[in-house]
Amino acid sequence: MYDRWILKLLAVFVVAACAVIQGQSAPRQRIDPALATLGGGFVSDSAQVNGTTLHYVRGGTGSAVILVHGFPEDWYEYHRVMPLLAKQFTVVAVDLRGIGGSAETAGGYDAANMAEDVHQLVEHLHLEHVYLVGHDIGGMVAYAFARRYPETSRGVMMLDAPVPGIGPWDAVKSNPFIWHINFQQTPDLPEQLIAGREAIYLRHFLDRDTFSDADVARYARAYAAPEHLRAALEIYRAFPANEKFNAAQQSPISLPLVLAPGENSPFEKLMPSFAEALRDHGCANVKIEVIKNSVHYVPDEQPVAVAQLIERYASL
Repeated sequence: MYDRWILKLLAVFVVAACAVIQGQSAPRQRIDPALATLGGGFVSDSAQVNGTTLHYVRGGTGSAVILVHGFPEDWYEYHRVMPLLAKQFTVVAVDLRGIGGSAETAGGYDAANMAEDVHQLVEHLHLEHVYLVGHDIGGMVAYAFARRYPETSRGVMMLDAPVPGIGPWDAVKSNPFIWHINFQQTPDLPEQLIAGREAIYLRHFLDRDTFSDADVARYARAYAAPEHLRAALEIYRAFPANEKFNAAQQSPISLPLVLAPGENSPFEKLMPSFAEALRDHGCANVKIEVIKNSVHYVPDEQPVAVAQLIERYASL
């Protein structure tokens, strides 16, 4: 009787231990319901890279195009562009660390480190010679990627994105259009003022002509958790580190860089100066492509034009 009781106790212990091990090694993957908006052939997944977990959405076949979102969006920023590109390319849209489905971390929100996130994701997915597209904050990450890993890429496109630390960056920071940079860099206060009011705050940036209430609600959820809101603000607080990194980059690179502002964006008139500054910093192949009838959120405002522009350069 005693032996039988011992065997039962051991069996319970083994089952419990296996459950713990399985829970640690195979956490349940949260599938983004917005995946359905892309049609068939896309998957939502995540990967552990560079000390964090990045969520991404992947579809299509062919040479790889990596899409990196800006503030205040996540991978869904490209949901109208991705099905168009997937006809010809393997398309991967990434959530930056701490945003949406990606895990937050204590630090590491500077563009150079987030470029390392993307680089390790590319390696994890066994993709080669990728074409990288970034909008807004994502454009800053794309430029850092071009600087750190030019040999792994066939080109970089920056959608309505200035470059901290070079050219007319001071003029960008002084423009009332982007008042939120200084606000979001303020320690502690933005978290307290925005928490619980994410939809109100994000609606200020996302105009009603382009973004529905459902779109804003989706992005508000992507930033609503305290750790995700903090991550978004830490990205802005890392701008001084981005300025130092970019200013220090002087080595020559021949990687094709495309600056693609919106026609009506405040950044559009500054792009020739940014292009010249990039050339002065060693970038030998810089082009400007203005996206007509758009302002800042060009993948949302002109998805077909953006897809066609990416296709033209990513195919070279």
